[in-house]
Amino acid sequence: MAEGLRERKKQETRIALSWAAVRLAVERGYGAVRIEDIAAEAGVSLRTFRNYFDSKADAIAAREVERSLKIAEELRARPADEPLWVAIRAAIEAHFALGEEGHGGRRPPDEQWLKGIRLMMTEPALQGAIMLAYARVGEEMAAAIAERTGITGMYPRLVADVIGAARGVVMAEWMRADPPRSIADLLAEALDQIEAGLPVPE
Repeated sequence: MAEGLRERKKQETRIALSWAAVRLAVERGYGAVRIEDIAAEAGVSLRTFRNYFDSKADAIAAREVERSLKIAEELRARPADEPLWVAIRAAIEAHFALGEEGHGGRRPPDEQWLKGIRLMMTEPALQGAIMLAYARVGEEMAAAIAERTGITGMYPRLVADVIGAARGVVMAEWMRADPPRSIADLLAEALDQIEAGLPVPE
């Protein structure tokens, strides 16, 4: 039990640091944020920050990894007799929330927050960490799909990459939509189209 508590506290610290990094980068601009600022915002020491992350880019990218790992865990936990895409949709809808900054993804985002997100996501220094995060996320999703279906080969990876592509398209559309749209609505629309086999819209 003590080991489980320690792991939970470590996970909570990791999430707090990652969220602090995202929030400060959006509010101040990526270049204006130091790792000392992130540690202070999360209420931990600089040494503690360095125990979890090598850089502020890694801390920001960890937000996406954490969210996607929860989706993979949820997919594994869904009822075994549930159709694959029904389970995938439920897992994504349960955990693809943006936190308090996005009202859980249920309402359109605040304009100032969205502007900051756009600037942060175009920061060249962040791109490498984001790409590594997406690669890890793809592997975890493929593993969860393989476990759920009992299928090996390229199918689990193909499904995971379709999910990853949908996530990327949804995030891009969320950032440029005018007027702003909720990420929940965009996700539902993307998943509807995938499940329908991506027919040409009429």
